[in-house]
Amino acid sequence: MQGKVIFIGAGPGDPELLTIKAAKVIEKADLIIYAGSLVNPQVLSGAKEGAEIHNSAQMNLDEIVQMMAESAQAGKLVARVHTGDPAIYGAIAEQIQYLKSEKVPYEIIPGVSSLFASAAALEAELTQPEVSQTVIITRPAGRTPKPDREAIFRLAEHRATMCIFLGVHMIAKVVAELLAFYDPETPVAVVQKASWDDQKIVRGTLEDIADRVKDAGITKTALIVVGDVLGIDEVTPSKLYDAHFTHEYRKGEGE
Repeated sequence: MQGKVIFIGAGPGDPELLTIKAAKVIEKADLIIYAGSLVNPQVLSGAKEGAEIHNSAQMNLDEIVQMMAESAQAGKLVARVHTGDPAIYGAIAEQIQYLKSEKVPYEIIPGVSSLFASAAALEAELTQPEVSQTVIITRPAGRTPKPDREAIFRLAEHRATMCIFLGVHMIAKVVAELLAFYDPETPVAVVQKASWDDQKIVRGTLEDIADRVKDAGITKTALIVVGDVLGIDEVTPSKLYDAHFTHEYRKGEGE
């Protein structure tokens, strides 16, 4: 693995949610660059003695990619550690583009997204039969723009389960857009630092969640989950385990 950059999804925070493959890379890496504003430092506890470790929160893109490329070209193993899964708002595309231009080998190791850690914390199935079979992952427009067709109020028309990243600091605005199509009584949950020791959960409806989040003092590092799947008392069983349902591995009763 020497002379290579490996992008790692460090998971949502709990160091035990780091994949075995990612942990092995961290143990062997000569250079580790991690997103210090989001990655739990405990994830790096397995780094070898003498490993060079840098917090990318204090670096710009040019500094990051140049350091990675130079180290890999010198035969070192580089671990670029991102929070959650790097495919979701991980800003890896521009880093990969630079590495390609410099002909630097790289690899991506997926990680557990905070989306799934939040669902686990909420004890929620995001795709319940006859309630919602679609999960929309999005964020509100901010300093990073997004296409007009992906505005939250447009996505809200589907009334699917929606998971909104990077928007808790403007939750009142997010709620206003969601109310274009969701009912005010639609259940909402905000999970801050999912899987961390200081994880915090706030539940409510679109009618009151903004005030509840404000009262809880949550302004960052949180995911907003919206949808009727959060408020189901009577669950509709899936077909997969229905005794009367036939599939490739089992013949249904009475058939």
